[in-house]
Amino acid sequence: MTLPPPSSRIPPPREIRVALAAGPESRLDKALAAAVPEGLGLSRSRLQALIAEGAVARADGVVVSDPKARVAGGEFTLTLPAPIPAAAQPEDIPLEIVYEDAHLIVLDKPVGLVVHPAPGQRDGTLVNALLHHSGGSLSGIGGEIRPGIVHRIDKETSGLLVVAKDDAAHQGLAAQFKAHDLERRYLAVVRGAPDPADPRLRGLAGISWEPGGVLRIEGAIGRHPGDRKRMAVLSRDGRRAVTRARVLERFGPPGAPPVASLVECWLETGRTHQIRVHMTFAGHPLIGDRVYGKRVGVEAGFPRQALHARTLGFVHPVTGEAMRFEAPPPGDFRDLVDRLRRLGHADV
Repeated sequence: MTLPPPSSRIPPPREIRVALAAGPESRLDKALAAAVPEGLGLSRSRLQALIAEGAVARADGVVVSDPKARVAGGEFTLTLPAPIPAAAQPEDIPLEIVYEDAHLIVLDKPVGLVVHPAPGQRDGTLVNALLHHSGGSLSGIGGEIRPGIVHRIDKETSGLLVVAKDDAAHQGLAAQFKAHDLERRYLAVVRGAPDPADPRLRGLAGISWEPGGVLRIEGAIGRHPGDRKRMAVLSRDGRRAVTRARVLERFGPPGAPPVASLVECWLETGRTHQIRVHMTFAGHPLIGDRVYGKRVGVEAGFPRQALHARTLGFVHPVTGEAMRFEAPPPGDFRDLVDRLRRLGHADV
């Protein structure tokens, strides 16, 4: 495939209008970080740099160049400069495409595929594969051209992702993520089984039960204070996060407490490691999770967190069509469930 010249693939600068909710005064950089769509990939440090460069203005056109300026709501315009070409190179990596049109791609990511390059993983990623697959049809994000990465799932998590092929789709999808208008449902295998009768859950802040036996977990998520590679539920400074979970099957000898359970989880928000962190917080870490859970006998031979992004639903950002996709879990996940079923089905 012959790629068009780099200059033809670089989108022009664009303006983003950001409405800050009225309330107590806050630093401009902090307020913007909470308000901009997550899919734009703008970290607080990146926003600080943009503010200092004069890329942020009030509704009246006055530029605000101090990241520490105090604001109490109002509308701002954020001018994103033309993104620089991505350092990643196209690679012919097979992709399992579930749906594709001129504006977006829905794909089923396999276990082990990193979404985008990072220190220690510069190639062999989904971005490399998309650069090869889509050629010049890219959207800009976070100051660098990347093939429309609007959201991510972990390397060892399988399942559905939507990727934007142009800026209109990227901005539309990012807006839906920010408004929590997408449907994202996961299958997880966890240790034990959440139970409304569990006194620990009854006394845990942020835990509640909804009709139909749905566990609701609300706990702000941020970097773990003692380990920057992990996330944690924090009492302060975290970002609001809500997960719901429902037990589908309980595994273990009848009459005994469940050894493990198959759980459907769905997200109201989308924070890093959200399901893994929230289920650990609730006392039911994912089977195979080497970061947030200790390995026990039932997990022997399963080398990753048992998590699969099964369902993805959204409104097409260009056509307005309601779209919904499902992907069955991969073979290792199904084998784990089959092995647990042979233990029996524990009583509710």
